[in-house]
Amino acid sequence: MAAVMKALAVGSPVSARAQPRAASQQQSLQSSFNGVSLQCRRSSRARPCGTLRSSSVQVVMMAKPSIQFIQGTDEQTIPDVRLTKSRDGTNGVAIFSFEQPSVFDSSAELGDITGFYMIDEEGVLQSVDVSAKFVNGKPARIEAKYVMRTPREWDRFMRFMERYSQANGLQFVKN
Repeated sequence: MAAVMKALAVGSPVSARAQPRAASQQQSLQSSFNGVSLQCRRSSRARPCGTLRSSSVQVVMMAKPSIQFIQGTDEQTIPDVRLTKSRDGTNGVAIFSFEQPSVFDSSAELGDITGFYMIDEEGVLQSVDVSAKFVNGKPARIEAKYVMRTPREWDRFMRFMERYSQANGLQFVKN
């Protein structure tokens, strides 16, 4: 996971600019992606390797929200998503429908579908409730179901969907 985050940080369109701060200087990284801020210590004086440093530098880790069926391979097809929630708001279900998903094109080289993975900067939401629909013996559609059993799981899913919809131009339509 650390290698993936490092690759994302190196490959993302990030611009750096310096901003003055109290008695020190801080670099701020900006990108179109949402990020998680971390604080690292750094000194302006040269020190031998392995010693602690005294001032701080802000590091931002970013990951574009994505959906995967084979770990490490992003699904390019944008899904239709149906949400249901219980009347008391304690649980819910999200059903994702992918028409002609790109995973069918690459699954022969990359391996079998291992599950349904929703990935963003907070981590991974996953489900193994995935089914393929066939038309005339050829794969045509994938449906994946994600079940939320607590209000906390619902809120976490909604945060993922907010990020995913912003990154992919989706909009919410209430039926």
